[in-house]
This record gives sequence, C-alpha cells and structure tokens, in this order.
Amino acid sequence: MATLRRMSVLGATAALATIASIGTSSAAGTQLNGNWAPFNRCPVDNAAMLAADGIDDQATCISSSSSSGVIKIGTSVVPTGKTDLQAGIITHSDGTNTVVAPSDGALVADPANLPGGLLGLMCPSDIPVVSAVCGKITDASLNRVVATVESVGTPSDFQLLAGVSEGQPIISIPVRIHLQNPLIGGNCYIGTKSAPVVLRPQNAAAPAIGADSAASDGTPDPAGPFGRLALTGATQQDLTFAAPGASGCGPLGLGAFNWAVNLKSGLPAASGSNRLTLNSTSTYLGTLNDPGAAAPEQGKVFSRYWHSAVK
Repeated sequence: MATLRRMSVLGATAALATIASIGTSSAAGTQLNGNWAPFNRCPVDNAAMLAADGIDDQATCISSSSSSGVIKIGTSVVPTGKTDLQAGIITHSDGTNTVVAPSDGALVADPANLPGGLLGLMCPSDIPVVSAVCGKITDASLNRVVATVESVGTPSDFQLLAGVSEGQPIISIPVRIHLQNPLIGGNCYIGTKSAPVVLRPQNAAAPAIGADSAASDGTPDPAGPFGRLALTGATQQDLTFAAPGASGCGPLGLGAFNWAVNLKSGLPAASGSNRLTLNSTSTYLGTLNDPGAAAPEQGKVFSRYWHSAVK
C-alpha cells in the first residue's frame, strides 16, 4: 500500500520535531467496528488532526497494547496490568511528525497489586514513625498496595521502523507509578508530572508483520480506503530508564514516608538498574491508503471514517 510504504520511509528518516497535547472529544471505551477496533481512543477530533490536508500533512492513528508486564524500579517489582497506548500521528511533508495525545492520556493501564504490599514497600523499620504505621497492618486490606502506571504527558520520538525491527526505541512515554494504600494515602508516586519516569520500549525480537485494508467503517475490504499495519507477538522491553525518588507518600500527601519507601525500594535508581517488560504486544497503525484522494480535507475525512465505525 503506497501510503504505508511512504510512512515507512518517513519513519526511517524523521525525528519528532513538534509535540502536541491538545485535548480531544474521542471517548474512552468507544467500541469501533472491524479494522478500526484498536483505535477506540484515537484523537481524530483534535484540531491538529482535523487540519491535516493529505498533501503536506497526513493524520493517522497508532495503538499498542500489552496483556501484562512488569516494571522493576530499584529493588521493587511493580506489575503493570493490561496497558493501552494510543495517539494520533501527524506526518508532515518535511519528514517530521507531531504526536497528539488523547484527552484521557496516551497510556491507560489497569491497576495491579504490588507484591508484598506495604510490608514489602517500607516495613519492617526501627524508625518509630514508620514502625508505628507497620504495626497497624493487621489484615490484608491494610497491607494491600495498588500500583497503577499513569500517563503524565504526550509521547515523543515515535519511529515507525523501530516498531518493525528489534533493539531500537520505538517511542518515549512519560509516566508515573501511583501507589495507593490506606496508611500511606492516595498521593504516593514514583515519578511526577515535572520529573516523570520516561519509558522507551523496544522489541526484544522482531514482531510478526501484516497489512490489510477495509471500507471506511472498518469492514474488511481488500480494495477499501482504510489501511492498517499490524505488528504483533513481540515482547517489548526497556533497560535504560532512570527512576526518581518517591513523593507524596504519607498522611495528607506531605511526603513523611518518602524516605522510607526510597530506602526500602532503592530509589532514586539510575539507568541500568531498572527494567520494563511488556508481554505479547500488539501494535497497529491506521491510515488512509490514498491520502491525496481526500485532499485538502484528509483529516476531516479520516475523522468521518472513525465516527462511521462507532457501534
């Protein structure tokens, strides 16, 4: 497909020069038909996406999901739960791209229980203020720590060809790890909006590659105008990211227990001591096979196609 070939060339030569994080009206949880299904949070109604003319700018959607995974930060191992990364990509004629995040954040992850709970996170301790809290852990509910990976900014540095190969960073994703427990409060984080953990996943082995076409509403059709590139079955990893110390851990989010979490978890942790693994990833790129045919309103046509696929 000509458009996908064109985007492959751009992916080999382009670095992201501009990043957009404008909100969208695309609703989380929207169910889409057929080949549109992976792109249910794509920000097709974003002003920058709608402005794509199909000549100088081309609007596309990217979606990457993983059934499960794990982040090792310092000495703590945090399960990721199911993850869903989606964004709009605007490819420009000069070979640069603009990434557009959905209004609910580029990355959405299911919460997961932290192995060992609070006892593993900061107990036992011979420091009175911490040992007092540890002494209150009388049942499983008070020990339970829920960890959620949260998106805190627009991804950057998207490289299409890195997604079809191995050992090359595909995209940079700023996140923070939200740790929740009744005794440490609801404002305990590893990473912040201003100092996030930046993940740069890459394929541990090359994925299976496929391409297909569909009608405008996503119904499979070899001669249809909607094209989709599929990269499936690969484990993705990042062994290079650094992690800051914890913040906001303790009553009222004032950080009284930050140091206890940092001490037990080995934070902050420099690059090389942390690890991200995403299992069984499925990555899709959706685009118009012939963007010029929709010029000068390619972005608007692309949005109409998306909405026509809503179930």
